[in-house]
Amino acid sequence: MAPAPTRRRGEVPTDFAALTSAVLTSIGSVIDGKPEAIRSALVCLLAEGHLLIEDVPGVGKTMLARALGASVDASVRRIQFTPDLLPGDVTGVSVFNPVEREFEFKSGAIFANIVIADEINRSSPKTQSALLEAMEEQQVTVDGRTHRLPSPFLVVATQNPLEMEGTYALPEAQRDRFMMRISMGYPDARAEALMLRQRETTNPLDALSPVVTSRQVEDLIAAARAVHVAPALEDYAVALAQATRTHGDLRLGASPRATLQLVRAAKVWAALDGRDFVIPDDITALLGPVFAHRLLPPRAAGGARGTGAADAVAAILDRIAASVRVPIAARV
Repeated sequence: MAPAPTRRRGEVPTDFAALTSAVLTSIGSVIDGKPEAIRSALVCLLAEGHLLIEDVPGVGKTMLARALGASVDASVRRIQFTPDLLPGDVTGVSVFNPVEREFEFKSGAIFANIVIADEINRSSPKTQSALLEAMEEQQVTVDGRTHRLPSPFLVVATQNPLEMEGTYALPEAQRDRFMMRISMGYPDARAEALMLRQRETTNPLDALSPVVTSRQVEDLIAAARAVHVAPALEDYAVALAQATRTHGDLRLGASPRATLQLVRAAKVWAALDGRDFVIPDDITALLGPVFAHRLLPPRAAGGARGTGAADAVAAILDRIAASVRVPIAARV
């Protein structure tokens, strides 16, 4: 038997780089000119988090989620959230079987490796809450019985920050379940022109085929978990979170869950850069996507979730990042 390939200290395994590069390339063949958004989606998958994509209509939010699902050989389900969607449609229900003369569980749409929750804010808070247990504990409880969800498990939710009529804003507890919130943004002129040519006759999603299996994704998750985080960097992440909780311009700071997810995401971020250790830049690069949607500025800043509030939170995070001391590696 051939010996396992060796790697130098400080590098991630070669297969990690090859497999993640294949996923990024596959998604990039559909979503052109948005490498940051594609990378964020992969980070959430490998860090065992969930992704909220918030942007105006028609910029490819659902397309990104579907491209990720098509690139992984795993079960994918899409739920179109509407005002009449019920919690049982998401989690599943118990149905009486007249032959066996007992109730049996019929699983809902949440039972998949990748779940696309499209326009999540168009359903009532009652239906939105059906995702809370699933997103945090990877299980659902129906009629007193707990059912495990498949692994890996990722929820990619989309919502439109405009057209607030007839929508239900996600409560803070729901938003805190999402590891990252990103925006797609409009494509540049070159990417938009390329889209017109590519989609004139075919849908690029039809050409996608899985480049990794669900088992390989689990191996990638395990490799990311093994990335080293120095105690000084853990203290740095905690200091950033605590700064949001004591900041005078914030009504709600980052939760302990946010700190944990920041470090987990930083591990994957480092691994994607080819390192088996986290540096301060990994943490600061993810500070906005991981923290911003969890923070609440004063109402005078434009409400809890308006454009003015988003700008205010971004400015506050910039000031916090500049004020918290960055750990410096000791000389050896």
